[in-house]
Amino acid sequence: MDQALDAWLAAHPEIEAVPGRDLFIIARYLVPMEAAMMQGCLEASGIPAVLADAHLMQTDLLLAPALGGVRILVPASYLQQAQAVIEAYGRGEFSLDEDAEV
Repeated sequence: MDQALDAWLAAHPEIEAVPGRDLFIIARYLVPMEAAMMQGCLEASGIPAVLADAHLMQTDLLLAPALGGVRILVPASYLQQAQAVIEAYGRGEFSLDEDAEV
């Protein structure tokens, strides 16, 4: 990894590396549908994102807190973009107006 990415990761300790892979855990959700929605937002923004443990959480939602929830994984080269999309989602930038046609 380059120094800029190392510095960015140091400023974001909640982001974890997946051992032996070029993937990072960018977010965790206890509800699989919320994780799938975020994955869709990331992919719509051109960021490859993978869900990990989604099927396990759907099997028994009561185990979700103990197992750490559904993880969203993205490659190292997309970390900063993915974080920006997650923050934009939190601000409501992906929400639809009431008058939006479906």
